[in-house]
Order: sequence, then C-alpha cells, then structure tokens
Amino acid sequence: MRTTVAVVNGPGEEFVLEEVEVDGPRPDEVLVRIVATGLCHTDLSLRDTLPAEMFPRVFGHEGAGVVEEVGVEVTGVSVGDHVVLSLASCRECARCRDGRAGYCEQTLMLNYMGFRMDGSTSYSREAGPVYGHFFGQSSFAQHAVVLASSVIVVDPSLDLTRIAPYGCGFMAGSGSVLNVAQPQPDDSVVVYGVGAVGLAAVAAARASGVETVVAVDLQPSRLEAAEKLGAIGVDPAGLGETTVVDKVKELTGGGATYGIETTAVPSVLKEAAQSLGVQGTLVVLGLDMSRPEFPVDAIDLLQNGKILRGSVEGDSDPREMVPRMLRLNAEGKFPVDDLVTTYPFTEISAAIADVVAGRVVKPVLVW
Repeated sequence: MRTTVAVVNGPGEEFVLEEVEVDGPRPDEVLVRIVATGLCHTDLSLRDTLPAEMFPRVFGHEGAGVVEEVGVEVTGVSVGDHVVLSLASCRECARCRDGRAGYCEQTLMLNYMGFRMDGSTSYSREAGPVYGHFFGQSSFAQHAVVLASSVIVVDPSLDLTRIAPYGCGFMAGSGSVLNVAQPQPDDSVVVYGVGAVGLAAVAAARASGVETVVAVDLQPSRLEAAEKLGAIGVDPAGLGETTVVDKVKELTGGGATYGIETTAVPSVLKEAAQSLGVQGTLVVLGLDMSRPEFPVDAIDLLQNGKILRGSVEGDSDPREMVPRMLRLNAEGKFPVDDLVTTYPFTEISAAIADVVAGRVVKPVLVW
C-alpha cells in the first residue's frame, strides 16, 4: 500500500513528506495508522550524526495511533485498538525477562539499524529501500509497520495527541525518578534541563511526594513550567557571582540526594555531580553523539561516595511504565498534558525550529 512519510535523504538534511510503499506486517508485526507522533531530540541528533549509508531514513519514535492489521503471531493486540508505541525489544533475552527492556541484547538491531533482523525494510520507493524500524516503529509516517514489542494498548477514550510522548520522552524522565532514584519525601531532587524529559522528571518527583525539587535551565518559559509543577526554578544566568553548585547546595541543605541530567552538556554534567550531597546519585539521561565524553571531579566523587549512573529510558519496561504514567495522570499526579503543542505534519520544520529555540516544550506532529 501507499503511505506518506517524513523522510530524511541524507545526514543533516530536511524532513521531506513523500509517498512510499509500505508492506504488510510480518507475523510478529502490527500495521498502525499513525494519529500523532512526538518530536524528540533523538530524532534530530541521529538525523545529524548517522552515516550517509544509513539513509534515506524515516525517524519518529513517539507514535500513537490505531491498529489496522495484526500479524498472525501477535497476541494481545487487535484491529481497532488504540496504541502508544515505544522502543522495541526481543522480550526473550534475560534482560527483557527481568523487566529491563531498554537493555535488551538486541537493542541495536531492533531500534537503530533501520531494517528487520533479516535485512528487509518495510518502506520502499522506486529508487530502492527506505530505512525505517526506528525504535521498532519509524512513526513519522501515516502508516507504520511496528514490531509487536513496541505496542502498548491504551484506553480508546484517551487523546492520542497528548499521550504520544509517553512512549519515550515522558517515560525517560519519569522513569529516572520512579524506577532509578526512587526518592523519599525528605530527599531532594535536582533536574538539569527541563525540556520534556526534565519536566516529566519534575512531575514524577512531585508525584513521589518529594518536597524539595529544583529545576535548572536557561529558558525562562521552561523554568515557569517547572515551577507550575512544584519545582524551585534556577536560572544560571541570573545568579551573579553565585555558582550553580553553591545555589543548589543552598536550596537542598548541603547537596542534592538525586540529580537528573538531561542536557548532555559536559560542563553542566560536571556541575550536577558536584552539586550532589554525600553519597548522592546523578542519573544521566542526555547524550550528545558529537560530545560523548564529560569531565568528572574525581576528588569530589571519591571523597563523597557519589554515584554517576546512566539510564536508558529511565530503566522502564514500556508495557509497565506507560500504563503507570497514565494512571498517575488520571489521578492528577502527573500533569504533563499542557506541555504538548500540536503541529500538522506539514509543519514539521516549524516544530523543529520552535523546540530548538525553546518556544515550546514538546511538539507533537498530527496527521
């Protein structure tokens, strides 16, 4: 069948709407008519850094839509189901069986390479195959052939344009708090970079009953959003002679119990680690492929017993975490709906410009 996708033809090039062929689902796949897809920094980062031989490519990994066809081996998903899409996993390796889907032994092949395990692609055009299967879905498309492990069935009464980001951005942020840090009310949580991921972390910390939640960012609009969620906003540019480290230690009574780092800026990550209290933990979520290393204050780290810990998607199993976030949202404890700004797919370039400039928090593209 024919469908429309937002394709990138080479590293760093623009997203272009184009009609392509999409084949039907294999036995372990599902065909989804995409209603909405969140735009994530990872889509832009990998567009700019993947090698030329991995293009043309369809990105998009925060899809939500309606199931149109189900492979013969798929269970628990039916035609007409409303679904949120997330990362793909084999569901069979020891890590998957242990609930650590983000660390699946087949993560690289299933989420990043652009083709199925047998080397085939679901999208093609006259000039040849188009790489897809990004996070098991490549949902910058009107129709996506999705690996069954990426599919989470949701209540059909929910607004798919609001919950599409639950498949990645909101899950990574909330999971870093709820699954990794697991703070107690008298702990302190400091979030560095309060875009969509960071604000989800703020919301999750407040949902956990944490009284002292601090948000560090340079964007006044994002600090305002964090403050609405119950955080204390800190703008490094407005501190004068005071350093971020000193300000955080002042607000947290000597240093944060937990830090959540989303910016991938090496200098910020170093400050975030220095801002921890004794035996504090920094959960690192941000990654800039062009700057894959960051400095550490080794003396501070060792003398104070601090922990620096990476996390994929907040150590979440999407099948458990997406419903959990939806329950918290329904209870009024995870109020992230207002962070979403919708755009028609035809305005994908405007959505990119707006989120890069900090004018919006979470753009969601809608067909």
